[in-house]
Amino acid sequence: MAATAAQIAQVRRMVVEPTADPYTDELVQGFIESYPLLDVLGTEPFQIDYTTTPPTQIEQVGWIPTYDLPAAAAAIWEEKAGVLSQDFDFQADGGSYTRSQAYEQAMKQARYYRARRAPGTIEMLAVPRRQPSQDEEFTG
Repeated sequence: MAATAAQIAQVRRMVVEPTADPYTDELVQGFIESYPLLDVLGTEPFQIDYTTTPPTQIEQVGWIPTYDLPAAAAAIWEEKAGVLSQDFDFQADGGSYTRSQAYEQAMKQARYYRARRAPGTIEMLAVPRRQPSQDEEFTG
């Protein structure tokens, strides 16, 4: 499933990129689709097929396209900061040029949107599974 035009427009506003230069709609859509979420019904966006080598992702039937837009915006801000990282501060002709501020501001925006991304969980499994001692009752 693809990100909607409204979602693309919203991310464009979040990253202050109103035109398609340098971020085309397809590129913004790619960033958005990199961060799928559970839908409102709790359906996963995909399932893993372990019968293939390597395992492959299969799109989940019935998943309502739901994406983490702040995470996509943070990724774009980090990319923009990477471009700005080559700028440096200098003084010339009696003026002081602090071009590194643009990089710092882009990273602040990336942190801002990373702090607003959807919460996630991870399930930890003990491998190998601990065997209960003779005094313990086995619960699963």
